[in-house]
Amino acid sequence: MTTTRPETAQEPKYWHLRTVLDDALEREFEVGEILPNERELAARFGVARATLRQALEQLELEGRLQRRRGVGTTVAPPRTAVSVAPSPGTWPGADHDGWRTVGCAEAAAPAQVAEALGTAAGESVHTVRRVRTVGDRTVGTEILYVPAASVPGLPRALSPAEHAPAVLRELRLLELSGAESAVELGSARAEDAKQLDRLPGAPVLVVTTRYRAGGATAAVAVSTYRADTCRLTFGDGGAVDITHHEAARAS
Repeated sequence: MTTTRPETAQEPKYWHLRTVLDDALEREFEVGEILPNERELAARFGVARATLRQALEQLELEGRLQRRRGVGTTVAPPRTAVSVAPSPGTWPGADHDGWRTVGCAEAAAPAQVAEALGTAAGESVHTVRRVRTVGDRTVGTEILYVPAASVPGLPRALSPAEHAPAVLRELRLLELSGAESAVELGSARAEDAKQLDRLPGAPVLVVTTRYRAGGATAAVAVSTYRADTCRLTFGDGGAVDITHHEAARAS
């Protein structure tokens, strides 16, 4: 088996084009400005459209570009810092947690979530759907999975409007013993994409949080954030005021 030394590896064409495009964005375009179409850009830089798409997708992933339905590709504003650190001792649905409830139903949890909750495959759990906004922009969606065992006092007969508040209220009766979160890069599902004003399959940041009470997992939240507009922050000290784009240009 042959290996290639990092210092001798050839830079991919799309990555070189990404650097050229990034410089052009800095010099020639304003935030919100619409880029020329792919045919014009490919002709200007003398590259195949497939190479151009790879470079544009990379810049979109880095938050430099946005693709908007019915508009085209535009220069993105700076990312918005969004805190995703669970507040100590606080359940989802607490006042001023930045989320707004948009629905609740009973449905089977995905297999990995069901395993974390300790529920049987296909068993229905309460699914509370929420959205998070910053200013007038929706930056995140969330599904909170709550098994029946975590909310034993939940009334049987609930109207759709009463369901989510009742589930969140019952959760707050439990003593929260801890919460752990993990973040990964994912692709927007159709429903999340619609709420986030993204195309299905667009890159997103997925934060999974497990809430524990009484030595067991009481709830699992799966939160999906726009990867092109959000900077996820952890801890209580605020965001680190450095962006990869600026750091790269300064080096």
